[in-house]
Amino acid sequence: MALDGITVSCIVRELNEKLQNGRIYKISQTESDELLMTVKSAGNTYRLLLSANASLPLLYLTDLNKPAPLTAPGFCMLLRKHLQNGRITSVTQPGLERIAVITIEHLNELGDVCTNYLITELMGKHSNIIFTDDSYTILDSIKHISSMVSSVREVLPGKPYFMVKTEDRLDPYSVSQTALSDALIHKAMPASRALYTTLTGFSPVMSEELLFRAGLDSDIPAAGFDEEGLKRLCEHFRALMDDVKTGNFTPCIIYEDKVPVEYSALPLSMYKDLESVSFSSISDVMEKYYAQKELYTRMHQKSADLRRILQTLIERTSKKFDLQKKQLKDTEKMDKYRIYGELINIYGYSVPEGSKSMTATDHYTGEEIRIPLDDTIPVLKNAARYFERYGKLKRTKEALTGLISETEAELKHLLSIQLSVDMARTEADLSEIKEEMTEAGYIKKHTRQTGRKKTVNRPLHYLSRDGYHMYVGKNNYQNDDLTFNMGTGNDLWFHSKKFPGSHVLVKTGGKTMNLVEDSVFEDAAALAAYYSKGRDQNKVEIDYVEKKHVKKPAGSKPGFVVYYTNYSMSAAPDISMLTPVED
Repeated sequence: MALDGITVSCIVRELNEKLQNGRIYKISQTESDELLMTVKSAGNTYRLLLSANASLPLLYLTDLNKPAPLTAPGFCMLLRKHLQNGRITSVTQPGLERIAVITIEHLNELGDVCTNYLITELMGKHSNIIFTDDSYTILDSIKHISSMVSSVREVLPGKPYFMVKTEDRLDPYSVSQTALSDALIHKAMPASRALYTTLTGFSPVMSEELLFRAGLDSDIPAAGFDEEGLKRLCEHFRALMDDVKTGNFTPCIIYEDKVPVEYSALPLSMYKDLESVSFSSISDVMEKYYAQKELYTRMHQKSADLRRILQTLIERTSKKFDLQKKQLKDTEKMDKYRIYGELINIYGYSVPEGSKSMTATDHYTGEEIRIPLDDTIPVLKNAARYFERYGKLKRTKEALTGLISETEAELKHLLSIQLSVDMARTEADLSEIKEEMTEAGYIKKHTRQTGRKKTVNRPLHYLSRDGYHMYVGKNNYQNDDLTFNMGTGNDLWFHSKKFPGSHVLVKTGGKTMNLVEDSVFEDAAALAAYYSKGRDQNKVEIDYVEKKHVKKPAGSKPGFVVYYTNYSMSAAPDISMLTPVED
């Protein structure tokens, strides 16, 4: 969700609790639009991250340290000059705006106590970090906004700082029930949108949550609510704002299939069917949520070219596969043409020239059939034409049978690479995938390669409920290394039967299959289901076998194996009972 006013209120409360009367020990500008301040307060050391990134503005306490450039930018040098060793007296939020104002006292060159304000505006593309004196005159900002950029407000040294007033927005702290109801029912738009366009600091998610708590449909205009519904909405709004005023926050992250989908400073009851994990602080929530989101976003961006190439190849190969199957289906007529030719050779002597058809008894089925004839040529020459069609279709079938197998194998290979891209967690994962695509001819080689280096990238590692070590290949190279290098004879091997997926290896410690606990099979099958293209299915059919029965044909593509003696079971793609291991 966007960083809304309620979340900022929770952050401000946490910063006041931990940083008030703290001394600013260090200031660094880690990015062009980001600051990292080290603050010592009450015997503890905190790092405060302030980011004015247009797509991801942030403000929270973090344990992570980020490297700073050797030469500090001018804005950072100015802050160091004025604020180094300064004391944070308060952190405030005007109304429920997405703004945090840090008030700092420090000594100037003459030893007099001065006050400055460091203002962080968390407003999407309008985000900024602004440094002012005690009269709110701008000394500098991390982004300079001239009149050429904004006709509403200039953010430049020497200009007065003022907060841009949000037009037609009501202050959630002071709005009355009557004013809120009147404002909502006069907006011809869905109630959820009406809420967040009426109230300062409310996000779409919090608007949806408020309507859910009131038991109202968020997709219809508020004018469609009855008096009782509007009353419930106002009551729940007031209860929500009471929690904000008193600081009764419950920071949490909402997960779906272990992937973070939302976070909030207040409980989100509308996600009752998903997993909600509570945290002790909003900073912990934001650090964890955005770290995982940033990883996903960064990997998605870095893999964009690979995804585009793969999607094009998959679409092209799928069309070719469908066309080949259609052409193969057309060859089903070939035996009919052969029989036509045979029957014309047998009975055609009695058919008058110029006939457009003839009837004869099929000597294979005993049924009488009608055979179309070309009346512009002699009757018996029709037999030659039918035999010619038969021969052409027969040759087509023979050629297509091999081509279809090759195309199907290529399509499966491409889908397996696509799954690998989805699973990629590091740049090393993407490098291996790119290398595989290069060797397969899907990507052009730009440098001379003498052979593939042995991978040092580790597969995914889990512990089963019974403590067995289980490994999952993240791409086809890892699948091969996992199966044929890490695996030994009695280890167990699992793979999705119908969908492209990862190889899963269970280290049995030399135990034979009949001595391994049943729960281990369930856990490994769940892993194979989860890391397959069938993840969105309720159940996935999984093949499993002892590793010694898995073979790799000579010259086959990475990740391709064969096995002839195996067992099968169905498993739900749920791995919540497993413990991830960081190698």
